[in-house]
Amino acid sequence: MSGSDLSESIIRRRMHGLYLSRRHGDLVGLARELMGLHCWFYRNVCFSALIRGADIIGWKDALTKTWLYRGTLHGAAYDELPTLLALHSDELGLGRWYGGEAVEAFEAEVVRRMEDGVYSRAEFRRIFADDYDARFLEAMLSPWGGVFVRLARQGKVAFRDMASRDFDMVSVEPVQTRDEVLPGLLRRYFTVYGPATLKDAAMFFGFWKADARKLRDIPLDGLDRFTLDRQDYYYSGVDDTADIPEMTLLSGFDPLMSAYADRRDILPAEYKKRVILSSGICLPTIAVNGRVAGLWNIKGNEPVVEFFETQPPRIARAAADSVDMIRRRVAARRF
Repeated sequence: MSGSDLSESIIRRRMHGLYLSRRHGDLVGLARELMGLHCWFYRNVCFSALIRGADIIGWKDALTKTWLYRGTLHGAAYDELPTLLALHSDELGLGRWYGGEAVEAFEAEVVRRMEDGVYSRAEFRRIFADDYDARFLEAMLSPWGGVFVRLARQGKVAFRDMASRDFDMVSVEPVQTRDEVLPGLLRRYFTVYGPATLKDAAMFFGFWKADARKLRDIPLDGLDRFTLDRQDYYYSGVDDTADIPEMTLLSGFDPLMSAYADRRDILPAEYKKRVILSSGICLPTIAVNGRVAGLWNIKGNEPVVEFFETQPPRIARAAADSVDMIRRRVAARRF
């Protein structure tokens, strides 16, 4: 098989595993198989689910929004969280800069207040304004890495629902170590996201170099493997994959884009800056024959489609119709 044929086979198998060339009707089941749906913008969960054929009735409470691997927000099946959180539950961060005792005391005070019915950062800022140094308080209540991220990594809090900025107490504390859950999760990754490399898996799970090296020691017997450009690719040997769709919508931070270290086969280099902004935001895209060829979104309740190069009319119509279908389905859920 030539290099180009092998690259096409990789895309075909990935699109099959990620439900882009077939359908998955159940939102929770989809999130379970994909090990969470990225939701830096919460609408992306709906976008990703609708593109894959899932029903989004009751979506705000069907999944639990919290911080998973790579320090990003995901919507995940609640009963999966003890396993998924075990990968990074020991990375609590704040104590290195502000002292472990001070951070733990603040964390305990937050938990106590939550037990009394306080759930929002804004309310915590008001309550603690006179009790803590402003710089310390800003760090503890920062949305980028504050005490709620720390508590979420321990499985003690999560967002109240998929669209809320407030929190609830939960009880999904990891009961296993990273080394205990990693072999199973690594196999799940290659089964769904494969063909992929160990480097891809390390990036997906958000591992630093030292932890990434541990992946080499995990047995992967039973998975299929081939070598391309001196890299080993692992996957589940499913042969009944569908053809690459002529036109496919991808959500912002779609797994097809965000789950691999090397995106060259799906995202042409000349379009990268138009798709992935300097802030790190990955926009919703349109793939033509498996390669990104444009952008789409819903703005002011109107569908927006923009191709980077002129496309055949049937492709343009298919993209516009698909975006409008999503617009109507999302509007019906009354965001």
